[in-house]
Amino acid sequence: MKGHVPKDEKEDERQWILNVLEGHKEDYSYLVNRYKNKIYGLLRGMGADHQDAQDITQETFIKAYRKLASHDLDKNFAAWLYTIATNLLKDLWKKTRTTASLPDDLTELSLSDNPEEEFIRSEHRRELHHLMQKLPPNYRTALLLRYTNDLSYEEMCTLLEVPLSKIQNDLYRAKQRLKQIMTPQEVKSDEVLKSI
Repeated sequence: MKGHVPKDEKEDERQWILNVLEGHKEDYSYLVNRYKNKIYGLLRGMGADHQDAQDITQETFIKAYRKLASHDLDKNFAAWLYTIATNLLKDLWKKTRTTASLPDDLTELSLSDNPEEEFIRSEHRRELHHLMQKLPPNYRTALLLRYTNDLSYEEMCTLLEVPLSKIQNDLYRAKQRLKQIMTPQEVKSDEVLKSI
């Protein structure tokens, strides 16, 4: 189910967090490796350039490590990390008062047994991210949180500090806007929208 880590994975993740809290600092690398690409992708999708996204991703894990004892183990760890990352990005924007645009070459790191299938998925992601550049930031963020980072509606409400109706409206309007800006050929194949 989208937005929820399966029970065994959630328990596994909880154990890794407990291990770190008990002094096994090296176990933190499991959590970093599990979420670094998703956080980086979220930040890029929100408008951070490559270097800022890398820096904020690293800073997110440093801050999360320092505050790990304050994380409620009954809450979604990923949502907590995304909150830290988006707040750090907002802080950066307040300092610089500028926002970067998403480059055309954005690709998400992933491994596949079939290079041809992976290439096709990569092309669809690239096309989708290119189209998402044309969306308002709130639509783009809603799509990324829901479909790239698998957050539930409730987690998105908490993270973005908006009511459920706003999340639902933003997602609906984002998909409608994407359909409007897609070429007739893209709409016909609809493969890009199947990516989300």
